[in-house]
Amino acid sequence: MKLKDIGEFGFIDRIGEGCLVRRRDVVQAIGDDAAAFRTPDGEVTLLTADMLVERVHFLLNKTTGFQLGYKALAVNLSDIAAMGGAAREAFVSIAVPEDCPLEFLDDLYEGMRALAEKYDVNILGGDTTGSRADLVINISVTGSIPEDQILLRSGARPGDSIFVTGCLGDSKAGLHLILNDIEADSPELQALITAHNLPEPHLREGRFLARADGVHAAIDVSDGLSSDLGHILKRSGVGARIYEERLPITDPLKHFCERFGFNSAEYAVSGGEDYVLLGTVSSDRSKETARQFLSRFKRPLFLIGEITESKGMVMARLNGQEETIRPSSWEHF
Repeated sequence: MKLKDIGEFGFIDRIGEGCLVRRRDVVQAIGDDAAAFRTPDGEVTLLTADMLVERVHFLLNKTTGFQLGYKALAVNLSDIAAMGGAAREAFVSIAVPEDCPLEFLDDLYEGMRALAEKYDVNILGGDTTGSRADLVINISVTGSIPEDQILLRSGARPGDSIFVTGCLGDSKAGLHLILNDIEADSPELQALITAHNLPEPHLREGRFLARADGVHAAIDVSDGLSSDLGHILKRSGVGARIYEERLPITDPLKHFCERFGFNSAEYAVSGGEDYVLLGTVSSDRSKETARQFLSRFKRPLFLIGEITESKGMVMARLNGQEETIRPSSWEHF
């Protein structure tokens, strides 16, 4: 069945069920000219948007509808997490080619609803239109946070410890497997593909960090450690030193790199779409923040380096040499 068989309004009725997770704040959900919702008193509103375009960001023959919907929402929730906010409402607009099966679109929204329910996010509307060729998904998400807790890229200070909230490089390895049609014939390789297809936004971790004393800056790792840390350094007017021995690398990534002849540290530095949080915390608070993080989430906050006064980014290698790191990530233009 195709979208044209039920029409735009039939599709709106079809997807509306299950999109309202948090009813108490909503005046009007899907079904009117606009959504209406209450915002928390004493907080500022965050707003982010991401667009995913077929053949640019995803290949339809390499993903399921559920995976694509889940990831499309996850990348937006990760932006709210990076600023320390609580995610609130989502708006989904899609441009659908004529040959896209309705069952794929059902799965797409099921993936979004599954993640939205996990993080108490309402899907309150959007727009649906036709596309001449490719599937396009555009999602906007609102969030909220007390103004004095917002985490920005511009707050890093010399002497700060640099942290990440999870491991790096798995998504890049998963993408390599997918694009090269390499069979995931082991649990390790399957874990890497899952990391790429179903990333987990660190919303709860972001709220923890926003409330913690001494956390000065944050960003999510969407483009890769080198590029995203570079954004913090540019906005804050500082430099950084990263220690190779401290980079958090999973056993599946080590297995992948050993099997296919790659360097795991290079994957950790250059890989994107991990959607962990990267930030800085004052050196006198770093160990206590890491201890509290471990107690709260039952996994480490990885302290991987420090902010320096000199501009630029270097890595202290295992052999004792320092090497300049240059940002490397996807460029759209």
